Amino acid sequence: MTASPQPSGRSFPGSGLAKGLAVTLRTMTKKTVTAQYPETQPDLPPRTRGVIGLFEENCTVCMLCARECPDWCIYIDSHKETVPPAAPGGRERSRNVLDRFAIDFSLCMYCGICIEVCPFDALFWSPEFEYAETDIRDLTHERDKLRDWMWTVPAPPALVPAAEEPKEYAAARKSADRTAAQQAAEAVTAARPEPTRPEPTRPEPTRPEPTRPEPTRPEPTRPEPTQPKPDRPEDGDAR
Repeated sequence: MTASPQPSGRSFPGSGLAKGLAVTLRTMTKKTVTAQYPETQPDLPPRTRGVIGLFEENCTVCMLCARECPDWCIYIDSHKETVPPAAPGGRERSRNVLDRFAIDFSLCMYCGICIEVCPFDALFWSPEFEYAETDIRDLTHERDKLRDWMWTVPAPPALVPAAEEPKEYAAARKSADRTAAQQAAEAVTAARPEPTRPEPTRPEPTRPEPTRPEPTRPEPTRPEPTQPKPDRPEDGDAR
């Protein structure tokens, strides 16, 4: 058997205690960094996973977040409505209208999958964390509360100076410009008086009036005068 090598330096009895006391004395002279919560709010990083906020206008009720949630803690209800055609002669469309959007934070494990898979950016992380409840049933928050947490969502980080503009911004700007141009055209059309065209008059069909035959009166006939015929002498008398 070979003997284990001995350390080159020798430790004196009580050297560890002396080092600990030196650290204690060195930190006693520094300023304390303890924040007295809740009087002093902590400075949280911008990507803190505190709570999930809902931007209701972007939600299309695609149900993708509820299907991908591993804890099944998202509850969504909706109904369909018929939208009139945008232009005359078009077809009516049907769209989903959100009725309920709730998250049970007693089941949520803050994985962020629902935020990542949302194709329309309707869910966001908020650093808000003060929503503790004494009853576990009160941790199911409806869409009104989720909408209020949207005001605590921090602004996105600034883009790189030479970076390309995101496609979402360009699409949103084009849609806004198209809507503004359409509204301006409608305003000009509404302010301009419409020319009045005389409606073509169709001749009414004339029905021939029934002709009644006039009554014919018989003309009075006068009797012709009769002349008496001369008496012819008989043969015996003449002789």
